[in-house]
Amino acid sequence: MSAREDILSRIRSALQDSPEAPQIPREYRAASGMDADGLVDLLVDRLVDYKAQVAVVPAAEVPATIASLLEGARSYVVPEGLDGGWLAAMDDAGTGGSRRRVDSPAEPLSVADLDGTDAVVTGSAVAVAETGTIILDGSASQGRRAISLVPDHHVCVVKAADIAGILPEALGRIDGTRPITMISGPSATSDIELERVEGVHGPRRLDVIIAR
Repeated sequence: MSAREDILSRIRSALQDSPEAPQIPREYRAASGMDADGLVDLLVDRLVDYKAQVAVVPAAEVPATIASLLEGARSYVVPEGLDGGWLAAMDDAGTGGSRRRVDSPAEPLSVADLDGTDAVVTGSAVAVAETGTIILDGSASQGRRAISLVPDHHVCVVKAADIAGILPEALGRIDGTRPITMISGPSATSDIELERVEGVHGPRRLDVIIAR
């Protein structure tokens, strides 16, 4: 008998006269029942409370909104799989390509490169209206976790159809085996005197574009 088998045998012996574990009640809410407009309004309210800047725009206006938000950025990074149409206004103005850095699995940017980049633009996997949380799962439109944590300014596009009311709904839409990043406003903490400090664990500025 191996040591592992011996240990497991002793555990089984010790537990053989223990009472059967009761079933855990799982009566928590699994859905919010909110309509699309209500979900957008609640998410905006929560994000603004967290000091994020939010713009709710028609899908066709996403490119122009991104261009406006990146107007002062000397450089910005995007994941390789980001919707190219979202950057069309930057390209039309002739300023997108010269400032754009693309991060890909084959050619990931170094931490030094990311640290020297002013902003990042990503999509999102799902958002939770009740908690004001945006979830990234590392898929093609969002890229590596590092690109959304190192630059000081994060521009994140959330499709209205991807807003869930509560966390159980959101978790049902994502693959839990993927690298999950949950964002609730700009990175912030408080010191012992409760003075808010932003940018400690990630971007100091979070701009969320909700595309209807």
